[in-house]
Amino acid sequence: MAVLQQVQDDAVAALKAGDRDRAGALRLIVSELQKAEKEGAADEVAVLQRERKRRVEAAEAYEQAGRTDLAATERREVELIDPYLPAQLEDAELGTLVEQAVSETGASSVKDMGQVMSAVMPRVAGRADGKRVSAVVRERLPQ
Repeated sequence: MAVLQQVQDDAVAALKAGDRDRAGALRLIVSELQKAEKEGAADEVAVLQRERKRRVEAAEAYEQAGRTDLAATERREVELIDPYLPAQLEDAELGTLVEQAVSETGASSVKDMGQVMSAVMPRVAGRADGKRVSAVVRERLPQ
C-alpha cells in the first residue's frame, strides 16, 4: 500500500511542522486505509474516494444547516485527500470513452444505460465519479 505509506509520512511531516489540523485529518485517512487493508480491501483508491465523498456530503449538509465553519473544515479535508487520488478525466476523454461504450453495446436509448455504465465504469476506474459518468451517458443517449 504505497498510498498508505505516503499519507503516513505526510501526517508525520505535518506533526513536525506543527500543523495539528492537517495531521489530524491525515491520521483519520491513515486509519481508514489501515482498516480497509485489514478487511482485505486492497483498493486504496476506492477507500480514498469513499472518504472524499463522505466529506463532500458532510460539507453540503453543514452548509444547508448554516454551519459554514464546519463545512470549511470538511472542504479542507477534501483538499487533503485529492492529491492522493488519480487525476480526473477531462470531459473530452470521458465523452470519448462513453461514445466507445455506446457503440460497443449498441445502446439506442436511455433504457440501455445500465449496459453502457457497465462498460464505461471499469475503464474510468477512479478517474471519474459515477454521477459524472451517468450524466455524460444520459447526455449521449437519446430518450
